[in-house]
Amino acid sequence: MEKRWIKACLEEAKKAYKIGEVPVGAIIVKDRKIVSRAHNKVERLKDATAHAEMLAIKRALKKLKTKYLYGCTMYVSLEPCPMCAYALILARIEKVVFLAKSEKTGAVMSLYNLLDDLRFNHRVKWEYRPFKEAQLLVEKFFEIKR
Repeated sequence: MEKRWIKACLEEAKKAYKIGEVPVGAIIVKDRKIVSRAHNKVERLKDATAHAEMLAIKRALKKLKTKYLYGCTMYVSLEPCPMCAYALILARIEKVVFLAKSEKTGAVMSLYNLLDDLRFNHRVKWEYRPFKEAQLLVEKFFEIKR
């Protein structure tokens, strides 16, 4: 089943890539069903907060008609930044699985480790599942941009 979630997450990242956005895709799963999916739309929406994770969280909250995402897992193609990591905490998501590290902005294990900080009132479980395709997509995007 998890391969299905990884595939859906990467499909979203590819959508972002095709429209000139940083190729990040995210899905949220609850009870073995995808409840939301999103990809970066920062450029398209002219909104610095329109990261895949933020959009997926907002859609899941709306669909589930709740303010917290208890029992949900997010699959995201790139390690969340500080904004998105804290949004996961605020949304009370149960777990996040990411497929590529973000050496410059990663807030789960690369630069910071917000999700394990005991000072916050909620702990988000996390798992790094290295997936070559996710890393290559980001590298290719930035090679072209430079």
